[in-house]
Amino acid sequence: MSGEVMVSTESILQAATPAAWVDAAVEGWRELLVDHANCEKKAASTALALIFAYPEDTQLGLALSRLAREELRHFEQVQGAMTELGVPFTRQKPGRYAAGLRSAMRTSEPGRKLDLLLTGALIEARSCERFRLLAGRLQAPLGRFYARLAESEARHFELYVELARVRAAHEWEARLRVLAEREAQLATAVDGELRFHSGPPPG
Repeated sequence: MSGEVMVSTESILQAATPAAWVDAAVEGWRELLVDHANCEKKAASTALALIFAYPEDTQLGLALSRLAREELRHFEQVQGAMTELGVPFTRQKPGRYAAGLRSAMRTSEPGRKLDLLLTGALIEARSCERFRLLAGRLQAPLGRFYARLAESEARHFELYVELARVRAAHEWEARLRVLAEREAQLATAVDGELRFHSGPPPG
């Protein structure tokens, strides 16, 4: 894509992950790993949903098809890590993060498409940031695995930002700021359940 803009997690996330969340995640890494597996499935599902929602956008379809395949490979890798580390799969209640982001999105076009792309970028950017934070705190093999995933998530949020920029050159930055404000609230407010995108625990 021509005229690409350079983005980083710091440039689009309006708040850093609280240290209390990192501490809780290191302590509860087994619970976090289960949620991580679900996150990879949801990431692939999000990409596929966009492909089906906008079949006329062939460039978007090709780009997100590749992304969905990578997310599914990550899911397989997380499942492998769970098996290796003896972490059983358990059902979890949905966290508040995704629902909170959806509540801030527009429901009519063309705003809906832009918001879906920007929300995808924010979720991937938060994942990237947290993989980096955890990579240096978790023991091998999980620490090394998360370091590798941080690189992938960086590519993913950059892709979503670029897809949004090309489709709404005069609107995407302002709209990103609005959605990023909501995302920052969700990622930093005290949360009763540990999730990969939750806020810090009480206390």
